[in-house]
Amino acid sequence: MNILQNYINGQWVNSISEEYWDVVNPASQEVMAKVPAGSAADVDAAASSASEGFKEWKRMPAGKRIQYLFRLKQLLEDNMTELSKSITLESGKTFAEAKAEWVRAIENVENACGIPALMQGDFSEDIATGIDEYMIRQPLGVCACITPFNFPGMIPFWFLPYAIACGNTFIIKPSEKVPITMTKVMELIHQLNLPAGVINMVHGGKAIVDGFLEHPDIKAISFVGSSNIARYVYGKGAANGKRVQAQGGAKNPVIILPDADIDMTSQIVVDSVYGCAGQRCLAASTIITVGEHKNVTESLVELSRKRVTGFGLDEQVAMGPVITPASKARVSSLIDKGVAEGGRLLIDGRNAKISGYEKGNFIQPTILENVPLNGELAGTEIFGPVMSLVHINTIEDAIAYINGNKYGNMACVFTSSGLHARKFRNEADAGNIGINIGVAAPVAQFPFSGWKESFFGDLHGQGKHAIEFFTQTKVVIERWLKEWTRKF
Repeated sequence: MNILQNYINGQWVNSISEEYWDVVNPASQEVMAKVPAGSAADVDAAASSASEGFKEWKRMPAGKRIQYLFRLKQLLEDNMTELSKSITLESGKTFAEAKAEWVRAIENVENACGIPALMQGDFSEDIATGIDEYMIRQPLGVCACITPFNFPGMIPFWFLPYAIACGNTFIIKPSEKVPITMTKVMELIHQLNLPAGVINMVHGGKAIVDGFLEHPDIKAISFVGSSNIARYVYGKGAANGKRVQAQGGAKNPVIILPDADIDMTSQIVVDSVYGCAGQRCLAASTIITVGEHKNVTESLVELSRKRVTGFGLDEQVAMGPVITPASKARVSSLIDKGVAEGGRLLIDGRNAKISGYEKGNFIQPTILENVPLNGELAGTEIFGPVMSLVHINTIEDAIAYINGNKYGNMACVFTSSGLHARKFRNEADAGNIGINIGVAAPVAQFPFSGWKESFFGDLHGQGKHAIEFFTQTKVVIERWLKEWTRKF
C-alpha cells in the first residue's frame, strides 16, 4: 500500500500524524493509497521551512525565479498523460476532462512567467521640486493553498506559479480525497532543484486547514471549496491578520432565449451540466428557457440520454462517477427532494449500474423539470449530474431570478440578439458571464471572478488579481540634496 508523505524543505518526510485515511477510486472503490490526516506539527514544520526559504528566494531576481517555471512547464507537458490518468483514477472524471485540466494549469504557469513585467511598479519624478515618488511590489512571505477534490491538477496552479514567481514561498494542501496527483506533481517539482523550502506540501484535513489559518508565519491563504467552508476560512484567516481569497459554491443559471440556435445550444448546455459529473464550480445547474421551449426540452432530453456513463479511462465514456458514496447518496436525496417539491423527472439517473463497476459511485444524467423557483432544491448546489429545467416568460424575469440567487459565480445566456446579450451582460449579478458559452471559465490572463456567496475576499485567482494578491506595495518618497551627495 502506498503511504503518502509530505514534501517539506525539499525532502519527502512522514507526517507526524498517526491517523491515515483511504484514497479510493470512485469508479471501483479500490483503495489506491493511504493519506495522513495531518497535524498542526506538520504545518509548523512546513511553515518554518518556507519561512527560512523565503529569506533567499525573495532576493532572487524575478528573471531567475521564472526560469524554474519554464522548466516546470516542460515537465508538466512531458508528463501530461500520466498526470491525467492519475486524475481519472482518483477523481473519476474522464481522461479527456483530466487532460483539459492540465492544459489550463500549464496556461497559468505560462502566464506567471511574465512576472518581470507584471510585477513592475510606478514612478513619478518631481512630485515636488527635487522629490521623486515611486511604488514597488514586494512578496508577502509564506503563502498557503487549500484545494478541492474536483480539479486536483488545475486549481493549485491558479495560485502556485504566481506566488513563487512574485518571490513568495508556498505550502499546498491537496484534498485528502485526491492527494495522489499532487504528489506526482511534487515529484516533478523536486526535479527542479529549487532552493529548499520554496514549495512544500502537507496532507491532511481540518487540522491542516486550521493550522494554516492560525500559524503566524503564513501571510496569505488561497482556498477553493464549498461556500460554508469558504466563509469559515475567510473569517478565521482575516481574524488572524491574513490575506484570504476563498472561492465558494455556485448555482449557475443558463438562460436559453427563443432565438438561440437549438442544436448548438443543447449540445453546449448538456456538456456544461454533465462535464465532470456536474462536480465543478462552473457547471451549469439551472437551465432557464424563455418563451416557447418544447423543442429545446426535447433536444436536451435526447442528448442527455445519449451521454455514456462509466469508467473515465474508457474512450467511449463521456461522464464518470461522483467522488464518494456519500456524494452519491447526497445527490440522490436531492433528486428526491426536487420530486417531493413538485419537480417532474424527465430522466432519472439514480440506481445506475455500470457493467464491471457495480460498486462505483455512478449517477447517470438526470433532468428535473419545473422545479419550484422558491423551493429548497432551486437554491442548493447539487454538485452532481442533475439538470434543473425551468420555464420563465421573459428575459427580465429570468434576470431577476438570477439576481435573487445567493450565489454569483457564473451565469450564461444563449441568444442571437446582440441587444439581449448586452442587457444580460450588463444586468446579471455574477462574476463570470457567458454569452453563447456554456462554461464561462476565464483564461489565465483574467481573474477567475465570483460574486456574492461564491467568493469571499477582494482579489481572485489568476491574472492581475494574482499579482496584487501575492505582493504588497511599498511607496517610497525620496529627495537628494546636492550637498548630501558625495563628490568624487
